[in-house]
Amino acid sequence: MSNGWRIVVAEDERAVRESLTRALTLEGYNVTAVSDGAQALAALRAEPADVVVLDVMMPVVDGLTACRVLRSEKNRVPILMVTARTETSDRVAGLDAGADDYLPKPFALDELLARLRALLRRSQPDEASEPSSISVGDLRLDAAARRVWIGGDEVDLSKTEFDLLELLVRNSGIVLDQTTIYERIWGYDFGPDSKNLAVYIGYLRRKIDTEGRSPLIHTVRGVGYTVRTK
Repeated sequence: MSNGWRIVVAEDERAVRESLTRALTLEGYNVTAVSDGAQALAALRAEPADVVVLDVMMPVVDGLTACRVLRSEKNRVPILMVTARTETSDRVAGLDAGADDYLPKPFALDELLARLRALLRRSQPDEASEPSSISVGDLRLDAAARRVWIGGDEVDLSKTEFDLLELLVRNSGIVLDQTTIYERIWGYDFGPDSKNLAVYIGYLRRKIDTEGRSPLIHTVRGVGYTVRTK
């Protein structure tokens, strides 16, 4: 059960929207269902949510635009994008817009629920047994405040970027394989053909491994990724 999490569902197809509302309510979610991105933005500005489901193709304001607006407003609510588009470029567009995950249509309800649970787990990290502040080279990460600095300069990261960097930094010097990273960050393995991880590693490198600095994020070809100073 969801423990009363508030969820905003933006879906323009009435039958799908009503079906999701019934199913999520039965799972214990407090559901606000809307039919376009503009209504979703209004609902989120009126009252914070714990997670958002955005359909890509919607009237007035589409899901990608709504996602970009939320991120531009520094709203870091976990976002699951659902789309009938299955091309890799379309899925990458959702991630580029700031979504934390995507789910192609048609989807099984059990998979949607599993992905929502994974997003919510990531939004409520258990920090009791791990140090809040950790450093590698001139990078400092404060897990409790969810802030990162390179030298004296703070770096603005999305939720998924921060989660991925924290996982790598906490395992500094250890090569994490792609399956492990997918399961720890997304809650499941997308499979060998997925580009999700490579996309987010690229985002982090552009923000962390800036020109003139020795890179911290390293690719171990055929295995995965690691953070180290050399």
